[in-house]
Amino acid sequence: MMTAIQDRPVTSVVHDPLSHARLPRWTPFAVAAGSIAAAVGIGLGAGWHSRIQWGLIAALLFVLGTYAVTAKVEGRRQAKDRVATSIVWVCFVLAVVPLLSLAWTTISKGLEVLDPYFLSHSMNGVLDADAGGGIYHALLGTIEQVLIATAIAAPIGLLTAVYLVEYGKGRLAKAVTFFVDVMTGVPSIVAGLFILATWNLILGFGPSGFAGAMALAILMMPVVVRSTEEMLKLVPNELREASLALGVPKWRTILKVVLPTAIGGITTGVMLAVARITGETAPVLLLVFGTKLINPNPFEGAQSSLPLYVYEQYAVGTDAAVARAWAAALVLIAFVMILNLVARGIARWKAPKTGR
Repeated sequence: MMTAIQDRPVTSVVHDPLSHARLPRWTPFAVAAGSIAAAVGIGLGAGWHSRIQWGLIAALLFVLGTYAVTAKVEGRRQAKDRVATSIVWVCFVLAVVPLLSLAWTTISKGLEVLDPYFLSHSMNGVLDADAGGGIYHALLGTIEQVLIATAIAAPIGLLTAVYLVEYGKGRLAKAVTFFVDVMTGVPSIVAGLFILATWNLILGFGPSGFAGAMALAILMMPVVVRSTEEMLKLVPNELREASLALGVPKWRTILKVVLPTAIGGITTGVMLAVARITGETAPVLLLVFGTKLINPNPFEGAQSSLPLYVYEQYAVGTDAAVARAWAAALVLIAFVMILNLVARGIARWKAPKTGR
Protein backbone atom coordinates (compact mmCIF):
# COMPACT_ATOMS: atom_id res chain seq x y z
CA MET A 1 0.00 0.00 0.00
CA MET A 2 2.78 2.42 0.87
CA THR A 3 4.52 1.63 -2.39
CA ALA A 4 1.40 2.42 -4.38
CA ILE A 5 0.98 5.70 -2.62
CA GLN A 6 4.61 6.67 -3.20
CA ASP A 7 4.36 5.87 -6.90
CA ARG A 8 1.51 8.28 -7.48
CA PRO A 9 2.61 11.53 -9.17
CA VAL A 10 2.31 14.54 -6.93
CA THR A 11 0.96 17.67 -8.61
CA SER A 12 1.08 21.03 -6.92
CA VAL A 13 0.50 24.60 -7.99
CA VAL A 14 3.19 27.09 -6.94
CA HIS A 15 1.94 30.63 -6.57
CA ASP A 16 4.56 33.39 -6.87
CA PRO A 17 3.36 36.30 -4.75
CA LEU A 18 5.83 38.62 -6.50
CA SER A 19 4.43 37.97 -9.97
CA HIS A 20 1.55 40.22 -11.04
CA ALA A 21 0.40 42.21 -14.00
CA ARG A 22 2.48 45.25 -14.86
CA LEU A 23 1.65 48.31 -16.90
CA PRO A 24 3.91 49.04 -19.88
CA ARG A 25 6.45 51.81 -19.55
CA TRP A 26 4.60 54.07 -21.98
CA THR A 27 1.50 54.16 -19.76
CA PRO A 28 2.33 57.48 -17.98
CA PHE A 29 2.87 59.18 -21.34
CA ALA A 30 -0.42 57.81 -22.67
CA VAL A 31 -2.27 58.92 -19.55
CA ALA A 32 -0.65 62.36 -19.79
CA ALA A 33 -1.62 62.71 -23.47
CA GLY A 34 -5.16 61.63 -22.74
CA SER A 35 -5.39 64.02 -19.79
CA ILE A 36 -4.22 66.94 -21.91
CA ALA A 37 -6.70 66.11 -24.68
CA ALA A 38 -9.54 65.75 -22.18
CA ALA A 39 -8.58 69.01 -20.44
CA VAL A 40 -8.58 70.90 -23.73
CA GLY A 41 -11.96 69.43 -24.61
CA ILE A 42 -13.42 70.33 -21.21
CA GLY A 43 -11.99 73.83 -21.40
CA LEU A 44 -13.33 74.50 -24.87
CA GLY A 45 -16.70 73.02 -23.98
CA ALA A 46 -16.95 75.19 -20.87
CA GLY A 47 -15.79 78.30 -22.70
CA TRP A 48 -12.50 78.58 -20.81
CA HIS A 49 -9.78 80.02 -23.00
CA SER A 50 -7.04 80.24 -20.38
CA ARG A 51 -4.26 77.71 -20.86
CA ILE A 52 -3.57 77.86 -17.14
CA GLN A 53 -7.02 76.44 -16.48
CA TRP A 54 -6.44 73.74 -19.07
CA GLY A 55 -3.14 72.84 -17.43
CA LEU A 56 -4.65 72.56 -13.96
CA ILE A 57 -7.46 70.36 -15.26
CA ALA A 58 -4.94 68.19 -17.12
CA ALA A 59 -2.84 67.81 -13.96
CA LEU A 60 -5.88 66.70 -11.95
CA LEU A 61 -7.01 64.27 -14.65
CA PHE A 62 -3.47 62.87 -14.92
CA VAL A 63 -3.37 62.01 -11.20
CA LEU A 64 -6.88 60.52 -11.22
CA GLY A 65 -6.25 58.63 -14.45
CA THR A 66 -2.99 57.19 -13.15
CA TYR A 67 -4.73 55.90 -10.04
CA ALA A 68 -7.64 54.40 -11.97
CA VAL A 69 -5.50 52.61 -14.56
CA THR A 70 -2.96 51.33 -12.05
CA ALA A 71 -5.59 50.13 -9.58
CA LYS A 72 -7.34 48.22 -12.38
CA VAL A 73 -4.19 46.41 -13.55
CA GLU A 74 -1.68 46.36 -10.66
CA GLY A 75 -3.84 46.80 -7.59
CA ARG A 76 -4.62 49.60 -5.16
CA ARG A 77 -1.31 49.38 -3.31
CA GLN A 78 0.76 49.98 -6.43
CA ALA A 79 -1.75 52.63 -7.51
CA LYS A 80 -1.04 54.67 -4.39
CA ASP A 81 2.68 54.52 -5.12
CA ARG A 82 2.17 55.69 -8.69
CA VAL A 83 -0.13 58.50 -7.55
CA ALA A 84 2.56 59.77 -5.20
CA THR A 85 5.06 59.71 -8.07
CA SER A 86 2.55 61.46 -10.33
CA ILE A 87 1.98 64.23 -7.79
CA VAL A 88 5.75 64.80 -7.60
CA TRP A 89 5.96 65.09 -11.38
CA VAL A 90 2.95 67.42 -11.51
CA CYS A 91 4.50 69.71 -8.89
CA PHE A 92 7.77 69.68 -10.83
CA VAL A 93 6.02 70.68 -14.05
CA LEU A 94 4.02 73.39 -12.28
CA ALA A 95 7.29 74.82 -10.96
CA VAL A 96 9.24 74.58 -14.22
CA VAL A 97 6.62 75.87 -16.66
CA PRO A 98 6.43 79.41 -15.18
CA LEU A 99 10.22 79.52 -15.01
CA LEU A 100 10.60 78.52 -18.65
CA SER A 101 7.84 80.92 -19.65
CA LEU A 102 9.56 83.77 -17.81
CA ALA A 103 12.92 82.96 -19.37
CA TRP A 104 11.44 82.67 -22.86
CA THR A 105 9.51 85.94 -22.55
CA THR A 106 12.53 87.82 -21.21
CA ILE A 107 14.86 86.47 -23.89
CA SER A 108 12.46 87.02 -26.79
CA LYS A 109 11.57 90.58 -25.76
CA GLY A 110 15.03 91.52 -24.50
CA LEU A 111 16.88 90.57 -27.67
CA GLU A 112 14.94 93.15 -29.67
CA VAL A 113 17.20 96.02 -28.56
CA LEU A 114 20.11 94.20 -26.93
CA ASP A 115 23.27 94.94 -28.90
CA PRO A 116 26.79 96.32 -28.27
CA TYR A 117 25.52 99.89 -28.57
CA PHE A 118 22.90 99.25 -25.87
CA LEU A 119 25.58 97.87 -23.52
CA SER A 120 28.12 100.63 -24.13
CA HIS A 121 25.99 103.79 -23.94
CA SER A 122 23.99 105.54 -21.25
CA MET A 123 20.73 107.47 -21.36
CA ASN A 124 22.49 110.83 -21.33
CA GLY A 125 20.75 113.14 -23.80
CA VAL A 126 18.03 110.59 -24.65
CA LEU A 127 14.43 111.14 -23.64
CA ASP A 128 12.84 108.18 -21.89
CA ALA A 129 9.99 108.12 -24.38
CA ASP A 130 12.31 108.04 -27.42
CA ALA A 131 14.26 105.17 -28.90
CA GLY A 132 17.99 104.81 -28.35
CA GLY A 133 20.19 104.97 -25.31
CA GLY A 134 21.65 102.14 -23.29
CA ILE A 135 22.37 100.69 -19.87
CA TYR A 136 26.08 101.23 -19.41
CA HIS A 137 25.57 103.59 -16.46
CA ALA A 138 23.12 101.19 -14.78
CA LEU A 139 25.29 98.13 -15.40
CA LEU A 140 28.34 99.89 -13.99
CA GLY A 141 26.39 100.97 -10.92
CA THR A 142 25.04 97.47 -10.30
CA ILE A 143 28.49 95.89 -10.56
CA GLU A 144 30.05 98.37 -8.15
CA GLN A 145 27.21 98.25 -5.63
CA VAL A 146 27.04 94.44 -5.59
CA LEU A 147 30.81 94.11 -5.25
CA ILE A 148 30.92 96.58 -2.36
CA ALA A 149 27.98 94.90 -0.64
CA THR A 150 29.62 91.50 -1.06
CA ALA A 151 32.94 92.81 0.27
CA ILE A 152 31.12 94.04 3.38
CA ALA A 153 28.66 91.22 4.00
CA ALA A 154 30.61 88.10 3.00
CA PRO A 155 33.48 88.40 5.54
CA ILE A 156 31.16 89.48 8.36
CA GLY A 157 28.68 86.71 7.59
CA LEU A 158 31.42 84.10 7.27
CA LEU A 159 33.09 85.04 10.57
CA THR A 160 29.70 85.15 12.32
CA ALA A 161 28.91 81.65 11.11
CA VAL A 162 32.33 80.40 12.23
CA TYR A 163 31.70 81.86 15.67
CA LEU A 164 28.26 80.27 15.98
CA VAL A 165 29.47 76.82 14.90
CA GLU A 166 32.97 76.62 16.36
CA TYR A 167 32.96 78.93 19.39
CA GLY A 168 29.42 80.08 20.14
CA LYS A 169 27.98 79.05 23.49
CA GLY A 170 25.71 80.64 26.04
CA ARG A 171 23.54 83.72 25.82
CA LEU A 172 25.66 85.62 23.30
CA ALA A 173 25.38 82.86 20.70
CA LYS A 174 21.63 82.62 21.28
CA ALA A 175 21.27 86.38 20.91
CA VAL A 176 23.27 86.40 17.68
CA THR A 177 21.18 83.54 16.29
CA PHE A 178 17.99 85.35 17.22
CA PHE A 179 18.99 88.60 15.52
CA VAL A 180 20.18 86.74 12.43
CA ASP A 181 16.74 85.13 12.18
CA VAL A 182 15.09 88.52 12.61
CA MET A 183 17.28 90.12 9.94
CA THR A 184 16.40 87.36 7.50
CA GLY A 185 12.84 88.65 7.34
CA VAL A 186 13.61 92.37 7.30
CA PRO A 187 12.03 94.04 4.24
CA SER A 188 14.43 95.77 1.89
CA ILE A 189 12.73 99.12 2.37
CA VAL A 190 13.48 98.96 6.12
CA ALA A 191 17.18 98.43 5.43
CA GLY A 192 17.10 101.38 3.06
CA LEU A 193 15.36 103.61 5.62
CA PHE A 194 17.93 102.64 8.27
CA ILE A 195 20.87 103.68 6.10
CA LEU A 196 18.97 106.80 5.02
CA ALA A 197 18.41 107.81 8.64
CA THR A 198 21.96 107.12 9.80
CA TRP A 199 24.25 107.69 6.82
CA ASN A 200 22.35 110.45 5.02
CA LEU A 201 20.37 112.34 7.64
CA ILE A 202 22.45 111.97 10.82
CA LEU A 203 25.95 111.88 9.31
CA GLY A 204 25.06 114.23 6.46
CA PHE A 205 26.27 112.24 3.46
CA GLY A 206 24.50 112.57 0.14
CA PRO A 207 23.19 109.89 -2.20
CA SER A 208 25.82 107.48 -3.47
CA GLY A 209 26.31 103.94 -4.61
CA PHE A 210 28.11 103.17 -1.35
CA ALA A 211 25.00 104.05 0.66
CA GLY A 212 22.95 101.67 -1.43
CA ALA A 213 25.64 98.99 -1.07
CA MET A 214 25.45 99.25 2.73
CA ALA A 215 21.71 98.65 2.63
CA LEU A 216 22.22 95.70 0.31
CA ALA A 217 24.89 94.34 2.67
CA ILE A 218 22.35 94.36 5.52
CA LEU A 219 20.03 92.22 3.40
CA MET A 220 22.87 89.93 2.37
CA MET A 221 24.42 89.20 5.79
CA PRO A 222 21.76 86.89 7.28
CA VAL A 223 21.65 84.78 4.12
CA VAL A 224 25.43 84.34 4.22
CA VAL A 225 25.37 83.53 7.94
CA ARG A 226 22.64 80.93 7.67
CA SER A 227 23.99 79.17 4.58
CA THR A 228 27.57 79.14 5.87
CA GLU A 229 26.45 77.91 9.28
CA GLU A 230 24.66 74.94 7.75
CA MET A 231 27.64 74.07 5.56
CA LEU A 232 30.04 74.18 8.51
CA LYS A 233 27.76 71.87 10.50
CA LEU A 234 28.04 69.30 7.72
CA VAL A 235 31.81 69.03 8.11
CA PRO A 236 32.51 65.78 10.03
CA ASN A 237 33.82 66.28 13.56
CA GLU A 238 36.38 63.54 12.91
CA LEU A 239 38.29 65.94 10.65
CA ARG A 240 38.46 68.54 13.40
CA GLU A 241 39.48 65.94 15.99
CA ALA A 242 42.18 64.50 13.73
CA SER A 243 43.68 67.93 13.17
CA LEU A 244 43.55 68.86 16.86
CA ALA A 245 45.08 65.49 17.80
CA LEU A 246 48.11 66.38 15.69
CA GLY A 247 48.61 69.54 17.73
CA VAL A 248 47.24 71.97 15.19
CA PRO A 249 45.68 75.07 16.82
CA LYS A 250 41.93 75.45 16.51
CA TRP A 251 42.10 78.59 14.41
CA ARG A 252 44.39 76.87 11.95
CA THR A 253 42.16 73.80 11.91
CA ILE A 254 39.23 76.01 10.95
CA LEU A 255 41.27 77.80 8.31
CA LYS A 256 42.95 74.77 6.74
CA VAL A 257 40.49 71.93 7.33
CA VAL A 258 36.95 73.11 8.06
CA LEU A 259 36.62 75.99 5.60
CA PRO A 260 38.23 74.19 2.61
CA THR A 261 35.94 71.22 3.19
CA ALA A 262 32.83 73.41 3.12
CA ILE A 263 34.03 75.91 0.51
CA GLY A 264 31.64 74.63 -2.16
CA GLY A 265 28.54 75.14 -0.04
CA ILE A 266 29.82 78.44 1.34
CA THR A 267 30.39 79.81 -2.16
CA THR A 268 26.93 78.69 -3.23
CA GLY A 269 25.42 80.43 -0.18
CA VAL A 270 27.25 83.65 -0.97
CA MET A 271 26.00 83.53 -4.54
CA LEU A 272 22.45 82.99 -3.33
CA ALA A 273 22.86 86.10 -1.20
CA VAL A 274 24.23 88.02 -4.19
CA ALA A 275 21.25 86.92 -6.28
CA ARG A 276 19.01 88.05 -3.42
CA ILE A 277 20.33 91.62 -3.48
CA THR A 278 21.02 92.09 -7.18
CA GLY A 279 17.37 92.64 -8.03
CA GLU A 280 16.53 94.97 -5.13
CA THR A 281 15.08 98.33 -6.13
CA ALA A 282 13.78 99.99 -2.93
CA PRO A 283 17.16 100.68 -1.23
CA VAL A 284 18.61 101.94 -4.50
CA LEU A 285 15.65 104.23 -5.05
CA LEU A 286 16.05 105.72 -1.56
CA LEU A 287 19.83 105.98 -1.35
CA VAL A 288 21.25 106.05 -4.87
CA PHE A 289 18.49 108.13 -6.51
CA GLY A 290 19.32 107.11 -10.07
CA THR A 291 20.82 109.13 -12.88
CA LYS A 292 21.15 109.05 -16.65
CA LEU A 293 24.84 109.95 -16.48
CA ILE A 294 27.80 107.63 -16.09
CA ASN A 295 29.16 107.93 -12.55
CA PRO A 296 32.09 105.55 -11.96
CA ASN A 297 32.61 106.82 -8.38
CA PRO A 298 30.33 104.87 -6.00
CA PHE A 299 31.31 107.08 -3.04
CA GLU A 300 30.05 110.38 -4.37
CA GLY A 301 27.00 111.41 -6.36
CA ALA A 302 23.92 109.60 -7.56
CA GLN A 303 24.25 106.35 -9.46
CA SER A 304 21.90 104.03 -11.25
CA SER A 305 21.41 100.27 -11.21
CA LEU A 306 19.78 97.68 -13.43
CA PRO A 307 16.70 97.06 -11.23
CA LEU A 308 16.11 100.80 -10.90
CA TYR A 309 16.63 101.23 -14.65
CA VAL A 310 14.04 98.52 -15.38
CA TYR A 311 11.56 100.18 -13.03
CA GLU A 312 12.09 103.64 -14.53
CA GLN A 313 11.83 102.49 -18.14
CA TYR A 314 8.78 100.32 -17.59
CA ALA A 315 7.05 103.17 -15.75
CA VAL A 316 7.44 105.38 -18.85
CA GLY A 317 5.21 102.99 -20.77
CA THR A 318 6.24 103.70 -24.37
CA ASP A 319 7.23 100.88 -26.70
CA ALA A 320 10.88 101.98 -26.78
CA ALA A 321 11.08 102.30 -22.99
CA VAL A 322 9.42 98.92 -22.38
CA ALA A 323 11.81 97.30 -24.87
CA ARG A 324 14.76 98.79 -22.96
CA ALA A 325 13.28 97.49 -19.72
CA TRP A 326 13.08 93.92 -21.09
CA ALA A 327 16.64 94.14 -22.41
CA ALA A 328 17.91 95.39 -19.04
CA ALA A 329 16.06 92.53 -17.31
CA LEU A 330 17.77 90.07 -19.63
CA VAL A 331 21.16 91.58 -18.84
CA LEU A 332 20.38 91.35 -15.13
CA ILE A 333 19.55 87.65 -15.43
CA ALA A 334 22.72 87.06 -17.43
CA PHE A 335 24.74 88.95 -14.81
CA VAL A 336 23.46 86.71 -12.02
CA MET A 337 24.04 83.61 -14.14
CA ILE A 338 27.64 84.59 -14.87
CA LEU A 339 28.28 85.17 -11.17
CA ASN A 340 26.89 81.73 -10.37
CA LEU A 341 29.07 80.08 -13.02
CA VAL A 342 32.14 81.85 -11.68
CA ALA A 343 31.28 80.78 -8.13
CA ARG A 344 30.80 77.16 -9.21
CA GLY A 345 34.17 77.24 -10.93
CA ILE A 346 35.90 78.65 -7.85
CA ALA A 347 34.20 76.10 -5.60
CA ARG A 348 35.25 73.21 -7.84
CA TRP A 349 38.77 74.58 -8.10
CA LYS A 350 39.17 74.95 -4.35
CA ALA A 351 37.35 71.76 -3.35
CA PRO A 352 39.52 69.20 -1.46
CA LYS A 353 38.79 66.46 -4.00
CA THR A 354 40.80 68.33 -6.66
CA GLY A 355 43.97 67.83 -4.61
CA ARG A 356 44.45 71.46 -3.71
